[in-house]
Amino acid sequence: MAIAKAERLMNLALCLLGTRRPLSKRELRDSIEAYVEAFRGIGAAGSDDSFNRMFERDKDDLRELGLVIETVENLDGEVGYLARRDSNRLPPITLDAEEAAALGLAAKVWQQARLAGAASGALQKLRAAGLPEDVDPYGAHGALEPRIPVHEAAFEPLMLACRDRRPVVFDYRKANAAQPGQRHVEPWALECWRGHWYLAGWDRDRGAERVFRLSRITGKVRSRSGRFTVPVPDVVTVRETVASWAGESADRSARIRLRSDAGYPLRAKATVVRELGDGWDELEIPYGHGLDAWLVEFGPDVVVLEPAELRADVVDRLRAVAKG
Repeated sequence: MAIAKAERLMNLALCLLGTRRPLSKRELRDSIEAYVEAFRGIGAAGSDDSFNRMFERDKDDLRELGLVIETVENLDGEVGYLARRDSNRLPPITLDAEEAAALGLAAKVWQQARLAGAASGALQKLRAAGLPEDVDPYGAHGALEPRIPVHEAAFEPLMLACRDRRPVVFDYRKANAAQPGQRHVEPWALECWRGHWYLAGWDRDRGAERVFRLSRITGKVRSRSGRFTVPVPDVVTVRETVASWAGESADRSARIRLRSDAGYPLRAKATVVRELGDGWDELEIPYGHGLDAWLVEFGPDVVVLEPAELRADVVDRLRAVAKG
């Protein structure tokens, strides 16, 4: 259905752009195959009413897409429609060197998923419109090429769902769960933090805002019909929420034992590191909400020494995984 409508709108736009005089509804109906096929075999009265409603919707859709459609009377006194080319032509694109470099850099950031093709196509169009070929988007740092990693299959459908404000359903495996559970979410925003992508949105089942790590989404992300039930906040604090999980806003310290050749992200956060020998080190790291879930990910390479409540939380999570 979406493809058929897109084709019908394209044909209507081409007719309106290609005519030298206003075309009436009757002429457009007889000229566009999609209209002819849609109302073939329908009685005259019902056919006219249905066509008028479809045509008005199509006309409104084209105007929302930016096509300037004029309504005038033709020589026979009928109302006619046309889209003048001079009214629907983009103004010349003028970019200075800094603007061109910024756009070129933005187009080269995406190197994975289908966004790479879209970015490449956008860069070609910009160059066709006047983007200088010799602009170096990296400036004096040509050896550094920025990239945004997108390994998760869930990224693209969630990006589109955030853009279109469409609810989604997906299976999500929590750090302390052996099996994934289904989540019904109104997606708000995606953000990359320290090499991982996170989704912020409204969890309908829990009736609260939640942040999900994309690498823990299993299976396909499925779209659902209907509108959002909760307004999207003006500011969505994805990074701040994840940082609090990692203990970056904590004012306490946890003491852990860590294998000497493991847990480099933990070492980067440590305020104190002591060598214990026998392949183990002792670390002191910031202790905040969610640290237990992060420590579980390192499995047998981590042993929590204190505080006691953190150790108990980690043990509970490991037991829940073992039971599964």
